[in-house]
Amino acid sequence: MLISSRAFAVHLLTASGTALAFLALIAAIDRRWSLMFLWLGIALIVDSIDGPLARRFSVATVLPRWSGDTLDLVIDFLTYVFVPAYAIANAGLLPPGLAVPAGIIIVASSAIYFADRHMKMPGNYFRGFPALWNAAAFYLILLRLPPWLNAAVIALLVVFTFVNLPFLHPLRVKHLRALNIAALAVWSVLALTALWRDMAPELWVTVGLCVIAAYVLVAGLMRTPE
Repeated sequence: MLISSRAFAVHLLTASGTALAFLALIAAIDRRWSLMFLWLGIALIVDSIDGPLARRFSVATVLPRWSGDTLDLVIDFLTYVFVPAYAIANAGLLPPGLAVPAGIIIVASSAIYFADRHMKMPGNYFRGFPALWNAAAFYLILLRLPPWLNAAVIALLVVFTFVNLPFLHPLRVKHLRALNIAALAVWSVLALTALWRDMAPELWVTVGLCVIAAYVLVAGLMRTPE
């Protein structure tokens, strides 16, 4: 009984991502971007710890009735795609008339990507842009580029969703893992600083965030077979 209670508690932890997504959506409706990204960031933390806990307590074996993989996929779509897509459409980032179509294209292309059984390459690299629209929304809102350039970036990312190019997973790729994790840690500190400054941080914070994003892109393209 105690074992099954622990296992179900892991499912509840995973399911808490729906509440976090809902809170993030409310913040996005009010255009409170720092609060939205804070909720999405907490959801990202939950997403990073529920898997190890599920394996630790053998959740799939103890409670086979509920699929942790399906639950995780639903929540990932909400927090990585749906809420960020709404934020991009609602933030005034795009030329007139393109906000809703862009949001629809983002969610539709990401749904196809999530259904791809070959989204991972050997070595735990993603195949193509892995629908990280939470990160894309973060940078678009942070940088406030011209609307036509934002539209071009979104179109490019949608295309890259289906291109056979490697994309780094900073926690699971073994090559340069220590450096990747260190870069992720620095990025987290800089991102929190940006949220604290209501997405208008000092120039050095923005530059640092952009440098780390460039590193992630280049590290993926320079994939080393494992």
